[in-house]
Amino acid sequence: MNATAITPTTGGRRRDHRAATVVMACVGVFVAYLPVTTVSVSLPIIQRSLDASTADLSWVTDAFVLPMAALILTAGVVGDVYGRRKVLQAGLAFCAIGAAIALSANSVEVLWFGQAFTGVGAAALLPATLGLISHAVPDPRERVKYVSMWTASLVGALAVGPVIAGVILENASWRWIFVTPIPASLLAMAAAARYVADSRAPGIRRLDWSGQITAAVVITSLVYAVIEGGSGSFGDTHVIAALALSAAALLAFVVTEMRSSSPMLDLKLFRSAAFSATALVALISFLGLIGFIFVLSLYLGQVQQLGTLDAGYRMLMFTLTTMLAGPVFGRIMHRVSARVLITVGLLLATGSLLSLTSIDAETSFGALAWRLIVLGVGFGAVFAPMTATAINSVPHHLAGMAAAGSNAFRQVGAALGPALMGALLTTKVGNVLPDRLSDAQLGPAAQHQVTDAVESAGFGAVHAIDLGADTPTMLHAFSRAFLDGIHLCFTIAAAIMLLAAVTSAVLLRRPRSGTSVPVTAPRHAAGPALTR
Repeated sequence: MNATAITPTTGGRRRDHRAATVVMACVGVFVAYLPVTTVSVSLPIIQRSLDASTADLSWVTDAFVLPMAALILTAGVVGDVYGRRKVLQAGLAFCAIGAAIALSANSVEVLWFGQAFTGVGAAALLPATLGLISHAVPDPRERVKYVSMWTASLVGALAVGPVIAGVILENASWRWIFVTPIPASLLAMAAAARYVADSRAPGIRRLDWSGQITAAVVITSLVYAVIEGGSGSFGDTHVIAALALSAAALLAFVVTEMRSSSPMLDLKLFRSAAFSATALVALISFLGLIGFIFVLSLYLGQVQQLGTLDAGYRMLMFTLTTMLAGPVFGRIMHRVSARVLITVGLLLATGSLLSLTSIDAETSFGALAWRLIVLGVGFGAVFAPMTATAINSVPHHLAGMAAAGSNAFRQVGAALGPALMGALLTTKVGNVLPDRLSDAQLGPAAQHQVTDAVESAGFGAVHAIDLGADTPTMLHAFSRAFLDGIHLCFTIAAAIMLLAAVTSAVLLRRPRSGTSVPVTAPRHAAGPALTR
């Protein structure tokens, strides 16, 4: 079998199908990423409404990101075998179902369940959309323009999410933030059935269940250990067991993929220095970025006590700038190497995050905005070159696997970000809060009441404590302790970004157009590399 795309052979109709395919790929990734910032800016309200702890909030984010990270590679294989349009439609269906579940959530556990369904849908959408673009636009140089459009759609979802959430929360319950993806997904499913040309990988591939199971165990157990270790202790038996399980599963995954005749992730991909470098940079940078967004949302809600719409406007400074800057940097990729663009972008992000360590409860919109704009410019220089380099650095018939692999590393970092930052924030605030309360000259009974509330019910419980005339003093002391934790998280995020920049500068090289890395097609392939 040598299944190729169901694309008409006439030039005009091929162009029509290509345009429709690219548009629907952009719509798909928009739907996939819409929940990220929509939920992020709503976390303070969700915390108060559901009496959730900081660890619970971490799981609200990670319940979405974990399935995305764990299932991206398998979704890529399913698309290669059964058709990427089918996977695109299935992903949209899962996003609609997950949003409907979250819309009806009356507990944090139901919200986790809905987020998990949406994460499965996003896992299907990311490799399917990039695989469709790769097939529709086989020329690597021309493909860069369309990958830039894809990344702009991704960032566009991040940009409008806070505004959508803010408008809804000004007029309705937080649950209604999940209503938008439902009609968007259903309409996109119908449009894809009519206008998108299907495509598959050449040759024969099989689902790699052993690789999928071990990869899911690696990611899930690692994130679980980070979240539970941060809310309790990394010396707890169940945390150590989870870390050990993650390490053992990683070894099993490597052995399984090396021996498989049809691996989910062909480890020979890593013979491409460009693919290896972009995968590592994606993991590190998204760990810092999504962790930063998680903490920033808590700063805006807990410290500055902003409404969701006001918080959304501030988030928009980053996301909108990234969306506008991305295509600009995408157009100069042929003249400036991806290594330079990514490294400079990450250095700008590092500087922005370092400057954010000086903010406090009274920081103005303008003082915060310029820092977030610099961060947006930095990531505008990172997104498109990173994605395009990962796809263009491998043979054409492996572009789908490369897209899935790059996205998997990105989402592993995104899953670890909130877990790591949530753990750091909880630990730091817990350590300094007694001193801050003591400095505020609150009595021992009041101090114990506050610290006990934080330990048992999380940070959101502080705002429900009534100490009479001492309540404003207590809230100010808590705000100072929370800021200590925020500053630590931003410092760590800056260090992570600097590490990503150094990784890019040292490891990333420009792939030569038309060359291929020494990666073989699946052993049961029925023919040579795909000819488009």
